Amino acid sequence: MIIGTAGHIDHGKTALVRALTGVDTDRLPEEKARGITLDLGYAYQTIASGAILGFVDVPGHERLVHTMVAGAAGIDCVILVVTADDGPMPQTREHLQVLDLLSLDHGLVALTKIDRVSSERVAQVESQIRALLHGTGLAAAPIFPVNALSGDGIPALQRHLETIAARLPPRRNGGRFRLAVDRSFSIAGAGTVVTGLVLDGRVQVGDRLLVSPAGLAARVRGIHAQNQPAQQGLAGQRCALNLADLHREAVGRGDLVLDPDLHLPTRRLDVQVRVLGTEAGPLKHWTPVHCHLGAAHGTGRLAVLDGETIAPGATGLAQLVLDADLAAVRGDRFILRDQSARRTLGGGWVLDPEPPARGRRRPARLALLAALAEPDTLTAAVAALELAAQGLDLDRLRRQWNLDQATTSALTDRPGCVRIDTAAGPLLFAPQHWQALAQRVIDALRAAHQEHPDQLGPDRERLRRIAGPAMTRPAFGALLDTLAAHGEIVRAGPWIHLPGHAVRLAERDEQLWRDGISPLLNTKPFDPPRVRDLARALDQDEDSIRQLLKRLAAMGEVERVAHDHYFTSAAVADLAAIALRLSESAGEARAAEFRDAIGTGRKLAIQILEYFDRIGYSRRIGDGHRVFRDSLLAR
Repeated sequence: MIIGTAGHIDHGKTALVRALTGVDTDRLPEEKARGITLDLGYAYQTIASGAILGFVDVPGHERLVHTMVAGAAGIDCVILVVTADDGPMPQTREHLQVLDLLSLDHGLVALTKIDRVSSERVAQVESQIRALLHGTGLAAAPIFPVNALSGDGIPALQRHLETIAARLPPRRNGGRFRLAVDRSFSIAGAGTVVTGLVLDGRVQVGDRLLVSPAGLAARVRGIHAQNQPAQQGLAGQRCALNLADLHREAVGRGDLVLDPDLHLPTRRLDVQVRVLGTEAGPLKHWTPVHCHLGAAHGTGRLAVLDGETIAPGATGLAQLVLDADLAAVRGDRFILRDQSARRTLGGGWVLDPEPPARGRRRPARLALLAALAEPDTLTAAVAALELAAQGLDLDRLRRQWNLDQATTSALTDRPGCVRIDTAAGPLLFAPQHWQALAQRVIDALRAAHQEHPDQLGPDRERLRRIAGPAMTRPAFGALLDTLAAHGEIVRAGPWIHLPGHAVRLAERDEQLWRDGISPLLNTKPFDPPRVRDLARALDQDEDSIRQLLKRLAAMGEVERVAHDHYFTSAAVADLAAIALRLSESAGEARAAEFRDAIGTGRKLAIQILEYFDRIGYSRRIGDGHRVFRDSLLAR
């Protein structure tokens, strides 16, 4: 269990930690000279059960509230320290506000320096403290009168901490690893060391991690967990990581050391914000703020999403627009202070660490954020699924929410969840949304057949633009796969049509195709004759051959690769396979290599590659053409 102190300057936080652990957490010469805490201090204590309690001692000075917030982020239990002579003071109140905004509800109050006052004064301050705690997460916290110098009251306080530690639910270790860095330094012969609280997951010696938001790679050379050498560190522990391949200056307080999959640097966070009830006025749209998230500190502006203000004591949806990158996942808590960093305004938690750049105030977006604001992760995911007409990207959800396997399985195995595996990863749909998308495809094909009865049907990309323009190519491809598997649509090369719909040629045209055009196209399938050459060879009118080839293209028998240049669908499929092979082996299909592979001229090779670009099979990148996994034809 990690325990943090909080309270006004000179109320005895450091002395209390020393009385409990025997460790003086003031390590800086200036701290010892001035007798006040200026930076975070740490101490550890092994209790009777064998568990190790970690203590984070925070400064109490009003100018160091940002350091206090860094120390309070992620702790399990708090000791709010108040002296019997002073009673609650300004930083007592502000620290308590911060603790409440961080949703800390495990803790106690240490009423220190009781030797300086009468018993009546002790009772009076206890009453003041109880009134101060009212309405916060610590409203029921016990108060322990203590004298840190003589030890009076310390054993009872110690026993209560051990009781909390025994009852505290363990942190989840199933998600990916994240550690919030609060110190970094170098040790001769060892290199860079970072310390901090493990927010999620576990880490082992040898793991390869990233420093976020910078994106620098590092390898774990050694671990100290709760001040003891260890082979692994777990969520809820304070750990020191000896990192190889990383310079000490490259990492510092506020960074996250994490699993590479969780590297999500962002300058926009959609959040739920609670404004302190003590504020004199509402929090206005585009207010400049200081944001404290974990041990990180940044500046930016708060964009109110639903309306123009959030009233004192109220909760609202907002977007944090930051001046520099931060790293976060859904559920991370933050504190907001005013532009001068003199006053705490409010706080809240992250709903979406990668919000869309546009449409942040649209009703559909606000409804989705309201769903994401459900505290329970599974409940929020199910609510979001009901609103996501285009489905939810499961891999993206895992990263943004740092989902563990148990929660992922609980979501995907629900009767009301449709999982679709695409070339770009799995998608989740509510059944009604998946069925609606399927019906749009059927309706679009029915309308196309009525409007163009002489055509077999639209090609895949055209059908996507008509029936599912907001769908990604992989998602639409999976939708077509499902419909084809159930016999609701038919594929004919790149064309899609409904069962029973067919384009038939007249008997004369059928004979001309079978006995004349098809043999000529197949003589040199990668370099077939053009329309004029076909007409000359068959002694036919050029325009009639052109019109017949257009009907054959609508039937899926041929494909128009270039002007008046038709290839059989089988030849196009073979050419596509060659382009895919070149793209996978060389990273791209270039005109020269493609020309050599198909045995044609350079001009025709370029025309074929450009045709693949047009139909969405490949994409032009520089001088090359790359076939991607999300191509509808590359499956």
